[in-house]
Amino acid sequence: MTKALAIKGSKKLLNAWAFYDWANSVYSLVIASAIFPIFYGALFRVSNVEKVMVFGGEIARAPLISYVTSIAFLFIAIITPLLSGIADYLGNKKVFMKFFCYLGGLSCIGLYWFSLEHIYFSLICYFFGLVGFWVSFAINNSYLPDIAFPEQQDGISAKGFSLGYIGSVILLLFNLAMVMQPAFFGIESDAGEAAEIKAMKYSFVSVGIWWILFSQYTFFHLPQGFKKEGARHHIVLNGFKELKKVWLQLGGQIKLKRYLGAFFVYSMAVQTVMLIATYFGEEEIQWGSDSERTTGLIISILVIQLVAIFGATMTARASKRFGNIKTLIVINALWVLICVYAYFLVTPNDFYIAAGCVGIVMGGIQALSRSTYSKYIPPTTDTASFFSFYDVAEKIGIVLGTFMYGFVAQFTGSMRNATIFLGLFFIIGGFLLTRVNKGQKVRN
Repeated sequence: MTKALAIKGSKKLLNAWAFYDWANSVYSLVIASAIFPIFYGALFRVSNVEKVMVFGGEIARAPLISYVTSIAFLFIAIITPLLSGIADYLGNKKVFMKFFCYLGGLSCIGLYWFSLEHIYFSLICYFFGLVGFWVSFAINNSYLPDIAFPEQQDGISAKGFSLGYIGSVILLLFNLAMVMQPAFFGIESDAGEAAEIKAMKYSFVSVGIWWILFSQYTFFHLPQGFKKEGARHHIVLNGFKELKKVWLQLGGQIKLKRYLGAFFVYSMAVQTVMLIATYFGEEEIQWGSDSERTTGLIISILVIQLVAIFGATMTARASKRFGNIKTLIVINALWVLICVYAYFLVTPNDFYIAAGCVGIVMGGIQALSRSTYSKYIPPTTDTASFFSFYDVAEKIGIVLGTFMYGFVAQFTGSMRNATIFLGLFFIIGGFLLTRVNKGQKVRN
């Protein structure tokens, strides 16, 4: 019996697409932002080491995870256009989406065995968790014009974001309960491992199971994909050919070209801050006891998430009144102040204040950056290719940002110095934004 395909624009299909946010957002909050950075730092503290021998040399814990993150995003930036070219022509992108979903979910489960004694296996699991999340997320985003009509896309995108936020917070709170009260869940210490560390490992497993389990509803209803018409040549490189077309068109789009340059610089710093914030707090703040550190860091993550909603609303209102570019310039200036403030953070209260400030500016800068970009895209071109170019630029920025952050932290021996370094990128990004509308009377 053949399964009837859901109709484009139908409530069932739209909800199934949005539900993938519920499935995979637990990775970005529980692992990337909250539990894993705490676990990673605790692992080094329990072993009483700051550096490990890996990749032919001794590397401190903060630069190590930063370097691996850089390599992962470089891989993502390369493989995503390759896959988009292949999937578009073969019409089977759901197969690729499933593969990277399962790769990411199983890698999260593999983090249960993360240890300094088996550092290469451990970093491979971390690496493919990142890859699985971002590639499957990109493929799911590419389904949007296939499953929704233009007038439906904003609404269903917002619904996906809301579902992802709710789902990830629910699982994070459950994992927090496990970490803070492991005995209640039957988790006990043994000779070699504290109960709290065990609970963190179980949280990694819960993320993998949640991600794979809830994605099944999405996979059941999403179409396999749609083959492009006509002869299919250069299938593997087609994604890169599309990016090249966009690059060539930028020559005649002065404002778009200027904006992309500014975005590349400040986005490099924004994404790096988001990826390393918890590692910074875990290592640099004087929390007191281990339990206070764990609780404080997770509270900080929740503060950022909650304040980000308020920040996004305020940013949207500011952009309507003052224009997108002026608002982005002010946000970059606020980021500079946050980077300087981060250099002097010592106490938990300092970190909570910083978390609140980050939430305010983080909540708006990403949404406003994407909507500003969409305003500059020529109306008669292939918007999918332009957004693919935007995404690749963002990923390459993450590669450079995380690598340079790790290098400065390793070279100077302090993550604090690296925050000042990131502040320089916000200064440059803000300056480049002032040039976007230079010589133009149009208000954007």
